[in-house]
Amino acid sequence: MSRGSGVDGGPAAGRRPRSTARDIERYGALFAQRTKVMKSSAMRDLMALTERDEVISLAGGLPDTSTFPADSYASLMRTVALDSCARALQYGPTEGLMAVKRCVAEVMRAEGMETDHAELLLTSGGQQVIDLVCKTLLDPGDVVVAEAPTYPGAVPTFCAYQAEVVQVTMDRDGMLIEELEATLAELDRTGRRPKFIYTVPNFHNPAGVTLSLQRRRELVRIAAERELLVLEDNPCGLLRYEGEPLPTLRSLDDEFVIYASTFSKILSPGLRLGWAAAPAPVLAKMKIGKASADLCSCSISQYFVAAYFDSGRWQDYVRSLSEIYRRRRDVLLDSLAEHFPREARWTHPQGGLFVWATLPEYIDTSDLLARALEENVAFVPGRAAYVDGRGGSSMRLNFSGVGEDDIREGIRRIGEIVREQVALYGTLTGAPAVTAAPREDARLGGAGLRAGTATGNAPIGSPGPPDPDLAKVLRLPRKRAG
Repeated sequence: MSRGSGVDGGPAAGRRPRSTARDIERYGALFAQRTKVMKSSAMRDLMALTERDEVISLAGGLPDTSTFPADSYASLMRTVALDSCARALQYGPTEGLMAVKRCVAEVMRAEGMETDHAELLLTSGGQQVIDLVCKTLLDPGDVVVAEAPTYPGAVPTFCAYQAEVVQVTMDRDGMLIEELEATLAELDRTGRRPKFIYTVPNFHNPAGVTLSLQRRRELVRIAAERELLVLEDNPCGLLRYEGEPLPTLRSLDDEFVIYASTFSKILSPGLRLGWAAAPAPVLAKMKIGKASADLCSCSISQYFVAAYFDSGRWQDYVRSLSEIYRRRRDVLLDSLAEHFPREARWTHPQGGLFVWATLPEYIDTSDLLARALEENVAFVPGRAAYVDGRGGSSMRLNFSGVGEDDIREGIRRIGEIVREQVALYGTLTGAPAVTAAPREDARLGGAGLRAGTATGNAPIGSPGPPDPDLAKVLRLPRKRAG
C-alpha cells in the first residue's frame, strides 16, 4: 500500500502540511503579475459563513428561490427529459440556442426594447457579461468610469483586467452628469480615453437609486458625442414596486450601449444564464472570448428556460416576486427607522433588491461586520463598492433573500451593535448619545435618500447634516497622571 493512500489515517496521512510559508513563496514566483491586483468578491467571501442556518444574511443579492413551485420545476424538467434529453445533455452553440434568444427578446420587449436575435449572446450569468466586456475592451492601465458606489461584483473583474477605475458620485437621481462630464474632460487633458462607462441605472446595486430620465438622455448623448461605449447592467429592471418604468439606455441609443441582463433575478440564479445585447463588432469579439472561457452556456438550463417560457407563466411569476419583495423592502425601511440612529441615512429603492445605508462617519462597517457575525447577522460593507477606500461607514442591505421576521430581527441586531458603537464614541469623546430615528422617518418624500436627519440630493454615502451638538470641538479626556 502506498504511503498516504488514505487507509487508516485519511488520504493525507503522513504528509507534511501543504500550505507552508516556503510553499507559498515557491508558488508565488509562478503567478502572473495581474494576480497582484486581483481581489476577491465581498459577497462570495461571505457565502460560506451565511450558509449556516443560524445566520440571518442581508449580504447576498439572493432572490427567494423558495417561491418557485417545486411541482412546476419537476414538470418542466420532465418536459426537458422527454422532449429534449439528448440535446439538453450536449454542447450547444456558443452564442446560445435560438429558442432561448426568443425568450430573451420577449423579456427585453417587456422593458420597451426590440432586438434582433443576431445581436444577442447568451452567457453564464450576467457576471460573465461584465467579464467578457472587460476581456474584449481592456488592456492593462485602461480607464473604466463607474458610479460611486458601484456593483461590488464588478470591482474584482475590473481589477483582474488591471483597469484604472474612476468613480463618479451619485445622488438620489443616479450618476451626477455634471461630474461625469468634468471627469471625462480631465481625462482628456491627461490624454486618457475611457474604454467604457459602467452603470446600473435601475434600482442600483448597491445604492438602490434609479437614474432619472433626463440623466439617461444626457448619458447617451455624451456617449454618442464621444463615441464612448456604455455597459448598461440591468438585472432587476422588471422588479419595480412603485413609480413609472423608465426607458433603458439601450432603447434610447443602441449604437453605443452594451446591454447586460440575466434570468437570475426573475427566474433563478442557479440556472447561471444571462445575456448581452451589443453592437455587432463588439458582440463578435465577445463571442470569441466566451468560446475560450466555457465553449457554451449550460444546455440543460437553456432547455429549461425555453420550456418555462413556453408555459406562458413567466410574467405572472415576476409579478408575484415583485409583491413579495415590495413587502420585504417596506419591512426593512421600517426596521431601519426603528433601530438605526438619527445620523444614519439610507435609500428608498423603487425596485430591485438593495438598500444602501450610511452610518455616522466614526463607525467602520468592516469592523461592524465582524461584530455582527458574532451575532449571526451579515451585510456587505461599503468599501466593497469602491476602489479607493471610500464607503467605510456604509453598508449594502439585501431584503429579497430572507423573510420579513428575519429582516426585522437582523436589523434589530445590527442596530443594537450600532448603538454600542455610538455609546462607546460618546464615552470617548463626551458627545451626547444619538437616539434611534422615529419610525415615521422611514417614509420621507419621494424615492431618494431616507433618514432621520437628511433628505434631498446629497451624494450617496455622504454623512447627513451635522448635529449641532456634534459640531462642537470634541476633546478626548486626558489620561490621568500615574
